[in-house]
Amino acid sequence: MPRPILDEAAIHPAIQQKIASLHSDVLGEAQAAVAQHAVVVLGMARNPFVARARKALDRAAVPHEYRGYGGYLSQWRRRNALKMWTGWPTFPMVFVRGVLVGGADELQRLIDSGELQTRLRC
Repeated sequence: MPRPILDEAAIHPAIQQKIASLHSDVLGEAQAAVAQHAVVVLGMARNPFVARARKALDRAAVPHEYRGYGGYLSQWRRRNALKMWTGWPTFPMVFVRGVLVGGADELQRLIDSGELQTRLRC
């Protein structure tokens, strides 16, 4: 089932460009990282779940690209653009071969089940 997104026809033409370009630098950086690396973790400083995901990847000997966007009190608007893009409400956001697999808990389940290694071999 596709997630609901406001149809462009329901956005006044005078503000469509503003919406389309809002924090496009962050989105462009994240999208480029996802396209270039097998595993990408998008996160923020001092978030224990981001640290847990990165440590799990390190323990599994899986190289990954990390992109951090501020901390709890900074850059929240920029991080919000990532949440709107993915639909994922929390950090980290973990991508494997271009597919959002979730956060730290979902990543750990993929590691434990062996699915992460299967996805990386493809």
